[in-house]
Amino acid sequence: MSSLIEQASRRLEQLRQAGVAVPDIVANPAAAAAPVAPGPVAPAPARPSVISRQVDLDLDALTVAGFVSPNAPRSQIADQYRVIKRPLIANAMGKGTSPIVNGNLIMVTSAVAGEGKSFNALNLALSIATELNNTVMLVDADVARPSILRMLGLPASRGLLDLLVDDKADLSQVLLRTNIDKLTLLPSGTPHPRATELLASDAMNTLIADIARRYSDRIVIFDSPPLLLTTESRVLATHMGQIVVVVHAEKTLRNDVQHALATIESCPVKMMVLNQAKAGAGEGYGYGGYGQGYGYGYGS
Repeated sequence: MSSLIEQASRRLEQLRQAGVAVPDIVANPAAAAAPVAPGPVAPAPARPSVISRQVDLDLDALTVAGFVSPNAPRSQIADQYRVIKRPLIANAMGKGTSPIVNGNLIMVTSAVAGEGKSFNALNLALSIATELNNTVMLVDADVARPSILRMLGLPASRGLLDLLVDDKADLSQVLLRTNIDKLTLLPSGTPHPRATELLASDAMNTLIADIARRYSDRIVIFDSPPLLLTTESRVLATHMGQIVVVVHAEKTLRNDVQHALATIESCPVKMMVLNQAKAGAGEGYGYGGYGQGYGYGYGS
């Protein structure tokens, strides 16, 4: 190889002496053949982090409306939710009698409409948010009749349905951080003509798996459609580790409750909350005298 290069160099010099214009060659031919070390590669631009939008809740108005509020004095309703949430938190954090798959995913539902499930879902989330060691996300999954933002006095916002129809949307883009540090909200989102069908879609399955993986240390509460009104809520129930069934005292038919429980047999933990119970009515704990009462027990 070196002899060929030297011959080529001599030939070029002869041409140059003869008056033929030739391009300059590298003084050191060996250097021309040496590989050039690649320069440093510029790093790819970092993807901008998405910060969820902040909303402020009127805590005084929540207290007046009968909701648990972190800055309110101790009350009967707050004590009731302490009783209700304790076994749920223990199961969610793996401190129950046995490990529960997706124990941190809790669905609040009812047999039929008008049982007070959304009221209970919101109060349960607010109560858990007062805990020192737990954070909570409340998902408004009753997409046909969303009510969480309305009860909180907040305007409509993008949320769950937007994630299901747009695979490029990120969860952080639609989550709402609140002035209660340990509470975040996932609204039902932009109305869609096939909203209930989206709950049973593959996109919903993927989203729930993502939530369970990304927020494994957080309790996630789903306000679900009633069990006997849509089959989608039953599909949603298959992903849950725990289900709370709200029953309106002296109103809900026993047959409806039994049918509702039969649809969620596969769920490992089923808790029943007796809403609007008067003192002494029914089994378990009853409270009355101020418009709301609650009881609880584990469904079989």
